[in-house]
Amino acid sequence: MKSRTPALARVAAMALTLIAGPAGASSASPPAASPSPEPARIDAREAASLFGARERIIDASLSPDGTKIALVVPGPKQSTVVQMLDLKTGAAKPVNFANGDPMTLTGCGWASDTRLVCTLYGVSNQNTGGWLAYQRLIAMDADGANPVPLGAREKVQNWAQQSDGYVIDWRDGKSDTVLLTRNYLPSRSDGMRAGGMANGLGVDLLDTRTGKVAHVESANARAGAYLGDGLGTVRIMSLDSVRMGGETRGITEFVYRVAGSRDWRPFSTYSAVSNDGAYPIAVDGTANAAYTLKKTNGRDALYRVALDGSMKEDLVYADPQVDVGGIIRVGRRGRIVGATYSTDVPHTAYFDTDYQKLITSLGRAMPKLPLIRVVDSSADEQVHLIHASSDTDPGRYFLYDAKRKSLTPVGQDRPELSGIALGTVRSITYKAADGTMIPAYLTMPPAGSAKGLPAIVLPHGGPAARDEWGFDWLAQFFVNRGYAVIQPNYRGSAGFGQDWFQENGFKSWKTAIGDVNDAGRWLVSEGIADPARLAIVGWSYGGYAALQANVVDPMLFKAVIAIAPVTDLGMLRGEKVGFTNTTLARNYIGDGPHLIEGSPARHPAKFIAPVLMFHGAKDINVDVAESRMMDKQLRSAGKRSELVVYPAIDHQLRDSDVRVDMLTRADAFLAAALKR
Repeated sequence: MKSRTPALARVAAMALTLIAGPAGASSASPPAASPSPEPARIDAREAASLFGARERIIDASLSPDGTKIALVVPGPKQSTVVQMLDLKTGAAKPVNFANGDPMTLTGCGWASDTRLVCTLYGVSNQNTGGWLAYQRLIAMDADGANPVPLGAREKVQNWAQQSDGYVIDWRDGKSDTVLLTRNYLPSRSDGMRAGGMANGLGVDLLDTRTGKVAHVESANARAGAYLGDGLGTVRIMSLDSVRMGGETRGITEFVYRVAGSRDWRPFSTYSAVSNDGAYPIAVDGTANAAYTLKKTNGRDALYRVALDGSMKEDLVYADPQVDVGGIIRVGRRGRIVGATYSTDVPHTAYFDTDYQKLITSLGRAMPKLPLIRVVDSSADEQVHLIHASSDTDPGRYFLYDAKRKSLTPVGQDRPELSGIALGTVRSITYKAADGTMIPAYLTMPPAGSAKGLPAIVLPHGGPAARDEWGFDWLAQFFVNRGYAVIQPNYRGSAGFGQDWFQENGFKSWKTAIGDVNDAGRWLVSEGIADPARLAIVGWSYGGYAALQANVVDPMLFKAVIAIAPVTDLGMLRGEKVGFTNTTLARNYIGDGPHLIEGSPARHPAKFIAPVLMFHGAKDINVDVAESRMMDKQLRSAGKRSELVVYPAIDHQLRDSDVRVDMLTRADAFLAAALKR
């Protein structure tokens, strides 16, 4: 972490495009979005530079008085900058910086109008021998002065304190204190400081200016998380069931308190093994209730449970087709105002009429930006930071003043794409080999023929994830280069209920990969794809799917790109050893014949299409050794394979230079393999 420097000002000036002028200067709504521009003629390198650049705004948060916005923006390489935007003057200046080696800033929140708490994340092997993820918290003034680290001091050299904790209550914003969970480790006296026996996760009321704490909840070695009620009180604690040696069994017991009591009462038990039980995700102190996710008819539904001792449970929202994905929280107290879910497009079911009216009115003002969310609000909830986007607009930030009824532009996620025609994303379904209809998204080039195109199947990662309607920089890059792109939500994807998830994409790999291959066959059968120019591209599990699809049907795809892929299920199981969830993770992947049958690295002889792989050397999700093994196996079998390893970067490749290089290489590889 570095303090302000003249060089930092230059970095931030490059990193962010802002609308100049005071916040109140604009009135009413912004003009309607203009018609899609004619496709700009750009070469491959320029396209890679435009689409590979990181978002100009990584995170944004509004001060309690609604007069300042703290923005986390990208700098060179993996670095990030905290940029302070004064809404009264329109002036923006950098106030802090992280160079990405190994820590990078990911977001900030406001303890008060003058005090920020920012989160840093990084991957390091210092003192451990292997790569581990680390999270740190630091507080600073709004101008970057007086930085204070907020983690409990590391006192045991042989233990790696991976996380500083997290804020569970930002309070009213009138003081510099927050309610914070922190990890404690037992320590010996070193002659300078007294030792301590505290061990586990506790909760402190922490002064972000001085670092002084008042212990609210004693450290508990079994505690996994705490939920505050937004009124300054801890109301729910999770307790892990652990084996000898501290490994979790995947069974979590939740306990709660009624208002005004210090006694814990049973709330629920949740099994991560069977996905059974109620899982509390938030507490609304004003309503004196907890919100939980629980399976109903095989899908996650949202329930409200009274915390008055009665445990009265009411169904808040359930969808007959898909899982409830989460909740919408607003204000300093984190009031719960809606439930999120995604069918063919993302939705929010609002049960707060005021916020329903707000989103509806904003939707009328921005009809071409239908994905609207409240990012943050002032303490009095009269000023709101809004983000709005669509499939063809990466996203824009606005400031909405409820008293003035004004909507002011703040910044864009990807202003460099202005004037570049993007492909419209269309929700479709196609028939799998067994007759099941598979949901997917199809994005076509914005101009030219809709038949006989070069095409790409782009399966998502996870596998416990799903694609949603909206802007996707990777898909849109390939669309810009003239490819039709289909993104299948194959069976094994999350969000569609337990039956669709099946056993998961590893144990049920035959079904998942079959659905992925059927997406390619559908493109050909519909005449969209030229069968001689059909490729597959994937990241993480999507990279695994791209490789394994060629084991199943070597003739279907003519080129394969796999980014940070799983290549050997046995190796993946081995990577999970030594963690508190080792048994859970290994059981998730499974054991038996599918470890061989479902591992592309075990079947190099079946490959016909050329393969290009990319991997970060600091990947803690999938070890780079898997790509190295895949490349070695393919080359040993006389197949065409190339592996590009990027040093000092993790699974997500959050570096504009790296992403630009990856896209440039990918475009050239596909052009050669598909004879474009």
